[in-house]
Amino acid sequence: FNKPDLVLLPQPGLMVELADAGHLVPLAQFMNASSVKSAYSDSWLELGAVEDELYGLWFRISVQSLIWYRPTAFESKGYDIPNTWSKLTALSNQIVADGETPWCIGLENGAASGQTGTDWIEEFLLRTAGPEVYSQWIDHRIPFDSPQVIKAFEEFGRLVKNDKLVDGGAKKAIATSESDAALGIFNSPPDCYLHRQGNTISSVFPESKTPRIDYDVFPLPSIDPKFGSPLLVSGEVMVMFNLTPESESLMQYLATPVPHETWAALGGFLSPHKGVAPEAYPDLVTQDVAQILADADGVRCDASDLMPGYVGTDIFWSGIMEFAGGKPAAEVAKEIDQSWP
Repeated sequence: FNKPDLVLLPQPGLMVELADAGHLVPLAQFMNASSVKSAYSDSWLELGAVEDELYGLWFRISVQSLIWYRPTAFESKGYDIPNTWSKLTALSNQIVADGETPWCIGLENGAASGQTGTDWIEEFLLRTAGPEVYSQWIDHRIPFDSPQVIKAFEEFGRLVKNDKLVDGGAKKAIATSESDAALGIFNSPPDCYLHRQGNTISSVFPESKTPRIDYDVFPLPSIDPKFGSPLLVSGEVMVMFNLTPESESLMQYLATPVPHETWAALGGFLSPHKGVAPEAYPDLVTQDVAQILADADGVRCDASDLMPGYVGTDIFWSGIMEFAGGKPAAEVAKEIDQSWP
């Protein structure tokens, strides 16, 4: 095919396919290893590599492992921000005891309905089984219906299928868009006090709402302390098809903080570059997210983005909707495993 010199890819799984097919230029051919390591953490270099060979530089990302809340609502109830899973569970139970609903979840998203639920499965699996099992699951080195995966489904089920914990329970979650679910924290009284969603969801918030007053975020806490508090991420990675003086110069430039800081100042952008300080972002909540990213115990890509397309962006999504509708976790996971190409 007619290959451009550089491409910003929205899915890291596509980078792996292109590298395996021999279409991409290894960045070690022209980039200094120490300068790259000074720009990116080991986690981001791993996510830009295929078989330990660096092929891509991450440029723009989305952090998914975030919980949105309304600070004024928390203050009026005397709720504290939980930094452990046990404290998050206790907070949820306290909200129920106060006659309120802790969570809003929206699974409807047109052709992508169920995508939000796959994020929940990935969050639970990463925090209960750890990053190694998570990676094995993505690569199908363990079956999709492995016990650890079924456990992650069941953990999600205990949340989404509980009408006391989730506004409207599974029935409303299936019929509600992820955007509408996020707006539940702004209602008076709130439809919910907690909403898990990536940082891009703030784009649907009313312009009249003020960051850190009407909305703010904290990271989804760890469940098993030995796995720490990793973050699920998605985003765009720059790869090279043709090594030319111009493409080499641009890729070298992208490894410096300057383009990242320039984009950060414009808003609507989050960079993994170590040289970009949280203060570079004009939005106070984006500054919070940048600090959460800097403090994370490693990052992992959204699993569904790395799985074969028919699985990750089709039957996994529809399987979530079936699970929320009452289908057993083991049955859903088995059907997804059998669909693996």
